[in-house]
Amino acid sequence: MNSSPLENAVVRLLRERPFYGHFILNLRREQCPMEGKEAGVTVRNGIPVLAVDPTPFAILTPPQQQALLEHLVKHLLHLHPLRRKGRNQHDWDISCDLAINPGIADLPADALLPSYYNIPDGLAAEEYYQQLVPPFDAGNLDGSGFGDADKYERGAASEGRGSDLATTLDSHELWHDADSTPLALAEETIRAITRESLRGSDGETPAELRSVVDAMLRPSPLPWRQILRQFIATTGRTGRKSSWMREHRRFEHTTPGIRKRRRLNLLVAVDVSDSTNTVELREAFARELLHIAHGRDAAITVLYANSRIQRLQSFNGVPGIVERYDGGGFTDLRPVFDYAKSMQPLPAAVIYLTDGIGPAPDAMAFPTLWVLTAAGEKPAPWGVELRME
Repeated sequence: MNSSPLENAVVRLLRERPFYGHFILNLRREQCPMEGKEAGVTVRNGIPVLAVDPTPFAILTPPQQQALLEHLVKHLLHLHPLRRKGRNQHDWDISCDLAINPGIADLPADALLPSYYNIPDGLAAEEYYQQLVPPFDAGNLDGSGFGDADKYERGAASEGRGSDLATTLDSHELWHDADSTPLALAEETIRAITRESLRGSDGETPAELRSVVDAMLRPSPLPWRQILRQFIATTGRTGRKSSWMREHRRFEHTTPGIRKRRRLNLLVAVDVSDSTNTVELREAFARELLHIAHGRDAAITVLYANSRIQRLQSFNGVPGIVERYDGGGFTDLRPVFDYAKSMQPLPAAVIYLTDGIGPAPDAMAFPTLWVLTAAGEKPAPWGVELRME
């Protein structure tokens, strides 16, 4: 069976630029049309995603494919999709490309560089944005009465190399999906992937990434409870609920309308092996879960497991007590995920309190938050890592 151009490009990166190659391997990959672009990245519901349009990607030369993948990795390391809110979309997109394109070899000919706007290299996206977007000036009211609304829609950056050419290298339409993820949670997710990429590349950081990687790996100042809440806020599934506050479009007053609701449906696993048998740790975790579930349309299933599932408990958005169960023994993380696949409805996410020492599934079937002990190890390259200090 022939390998795809993306797989071949990743193999070349693993050989020549291993950090980038391992970073790409830790992203969820999908194929979809890009409307004139070869690929794009985003963070969707807390999960970093690489989307590729196979046909135009295959047309690029092998060096250009690798350059494009390096470009996408840099967007995620700088959290560019998460930092666009409140700014002119076009100009922010251009500014992000200007911040990362210099220094990437073999970029396609249409890749934008700061020199096209007479701006020096080496600035952050925010600095390029400030230089591209002039401040509002109300001092001069002379003119024909026609404003700059069309220019604003295009963005000031369209006046650079040429309005037809002032477009990003990759697709930034996917960045709208990043609005579903809080910035702090996205940062924790990218931090976990960065750690895995460093492990896979024997700790070797490319020189051009050293400063951003060092900054990314600094301990998060956010308490673990906040990250847990933000992860849960991005999960759930959209359901339907009747409402007389909104009329049904076809039957008007005779039928209640439909409004969407968010149902929290979680599977929570608690590792009961000896290595995680810390009363304070489990009780703090349980209290926070109960606090989050209280007052919500929630369905939470709690599994106590070591090498197999020992006990099951369920509660639905009402005050309850998460039991303490001491199981001992060794840990096998796979039975919990096997159970998750059998649930109806399927859980929106899995939250696993564990030290991470034990076999885990090869691939992620559900969005997963690994809540690790202070000395724990992330058991798989996928999922979000949260450490309870």
